[in-house]
Amino acid sequence: MDLNRLAARIVTESTDPDARDDGKDPDAVARGRKGGQKGGRARAQRMTAEERSEAARRAARARWGGA
Repeated sequence: MDLNRLAARIVTESTDPDARDDGKDPDAVARGRKGGQKGGRARAQRMTAEERSEAARRAARARWGGA
């Protein structure tokens, strides 16, 4: 294979999500994403204000560092 064609193929596959075949079923991925979008909101509704505050504190610590 020509080196230029290989380079073009690599760039296309790395930048075009439709060109990649990651072996996943697109319908299953869409269903999983849809459920994930509901999950955080549902979890927050079940938590008390104090639990939400603690979860936010832990998330900030994990994100920004600190003990």
